[in-house]
Amino acid sequence: MKDFALARAESTASAVEALAHDGAVLIAGGTELLNWFRLGITAPEHVVDIDGLDELRGITRHGGELRIGALATLNEIGEHPLVVESAGALASACLQAASAQIRNRATIGGNVLQRTRCPYFRAEEPVPWPCNRRDPGSGCAALAGVNARHAIFGWTEDCVAVQPSDPAVALAALDAEADVVGPAGPRAIPMAAFHLTPREAAADGDPLRENRLGPDEMIVGYRVPVGTRDGQAYLKVRERASYEYAIVSAAATVVRDGDEIVSARVALGSVAQRPWRLPAAEAELVGAPFTRAALQDIVDRATADAAPLPQNGFKVRMARNAAVRALLAAGGDR
Repeated sequence: MKDFALARAESTASAVEALAHDGAVLIAGGTELLNWFRLGITAPEHVVDIDGLDELRGITRHGGELRIGALATLNEIGEHPLVVESAGALASACLQAASAQIRNRATIGGNVLQRTRCPYFRAEEPVPWPCNRRDPGSGCAALAGVNARHAIFGWTEDCVAVQPSDPAVALAALDAEADVVGPAGPRAIPMAAFHLTPREAAADGDPLRENRLGPDEMIVGYRVPVGTRDGQAYLKVRERASYEYAIVSAAATVVRDGDEIVSARVALGSVAQRPWRLPAAEAELVGAPFTRAALQDIVDRATADAAPLPQNGFKVRMARNAAVRALLAAGGDR
């Protein structure tokens, strides 16, 4: 590990000011950043500790929205009565992430900024194979290598990895927004559009950009719309039930009037470099009968553009089934 200067921020404003140092990074829980240090993914000269900023903590409700501070831990969110009652999909996603010990330290601000778990990316320095995210222009080893857990949407030959955050999927499905601040002041970023697929990033001129957060900006919290009578669910499909990343996941909300769907939202996780909302399915679900067969047909049509890699064709069916199961659970059919 290389030497770095450590500063403790006294306020959000001082943290933003400290980020002006070239290559400066923030640390709070540290559960992801320390791995980056160990692997050689990043070697910043300046690290800014924001863990003491109480202004970034707290979970409160204001009218029709839930406000969650960026320093709220995953366990705090998952167990908080306000979140359990009004944003159950988010509570479930937080409690299904990582292990209990890590959830006690990991913050919701840092969790959505974690980077892909692709083993080619997560190798220790010196990286023995091509990886554009570690060595731009070198290629993507996963493209013709081991790619069973990689993307089925939005990938390019630059990168076929997926975004692994569980809470990000729920936040996207719940139409949450991230509140961020930077030198230009505050702004809000919809979580459904916070992350970028390689295809979207390339269209913006930087094929390796992973999200819309500027290098001199920081997340200060989230606003989650609440107050509707929707049911919610988060489903995570993984190889074991603890301390494991999703093969696929799905977050859903459903409002029913008897056996008819009034509204629905659904997002898939671990299928792209961002949570993958299914807007075509959401539109078609309005007025549809709440039956497994109807849901399956609609989800199948909405995911017809899936583009699996040589080893992960199974993820298409798995993702479709996860979406249907999440919708059924959100609608009350458990």
